[in-house]
Amino acid sequence: MAILFISDLHLDKNRPHVTRAFFRFLTNEASNADALYILGDFFEMWIGDDDDDEFVAQVIDALKRFTQSGIPTYFMRGNRDFLIGDEFAEKSGVHLLPDPTVVTLYDEPVLLMHGDSLCTKDEQYMAFRQQARSHAWQAEVLSKPLEERRAIAAHLRQQSKVMSSRKSEDIMDVTPEEVIKHMAHENTLKFIHGHTHRPARHDITVEGKNAERIVLGDWEDNAWYLKVEPDEWSLIEYSIR
Repeated sequence: MAILFISDLHLDKNRPHVTRAFFRFLTNEASNADALYILGDFFEMWIGDDDDDEFVAQVIDALKRFTQSGIPTYFMRGNRDFLIGDEFAEKSGVHLLPDPTVVTLYDEPVLLMHGDSLCTKDEQYMAFRQQARSHAWQAEVLSKPLEERRAIAAHLRQQSKVMSSRKSEDIMDVTPEEVIKHMAHENTLKFIHGHTHRPARHDITVEGKNAERIVLGDWEDNAWYLKVEPDEWSLIEYSIR
């Protein structure tokens, strides 16, 4: 038995191979898990829980079948799907988690985050993040018709791609000091996050103690997941093309 972690699938109807890979993951690797954690950017974009797109319904149905099998599934919003709300959770059977969250994995406290809030050197994104997480901004966007929201989301996605192409690699990565600050505040020596699309395991030091930061990978040509067992942690990659 094991606890599994995934993030950054960026599910989208225009990337059907990733959706198929996720469905296979649920029926294969995750079928005997103690729990599954999804740490954000599960969808490429999310325009609201009232989205009536058939693709969205198919993903929700797959999640519902999985959660009804009895495997607890936890969902943390990312920077692409931060508008996910209680209706989605009810339909799919997932449990929503705040960002950050500390969980206990086999008697060890572990910090979980999506990871975007750690990229403090990207001042432009951080300013947008603060605006987009406000209740007023979200209420205004969600009050608009679905088609208008789709157009807004597509515009923001394209704008993000353009801006990302102009930024240096270090600006788009996490700020090391932010990592240490959060881990010290939560008194944890293990930290799992996604967002950066730079899967790796980093040995670090937190207040003089040996610690580890584990970065989950994004799904494109390969799938990535973290498998946590009582005596072993494994960051696993396999081809989905």
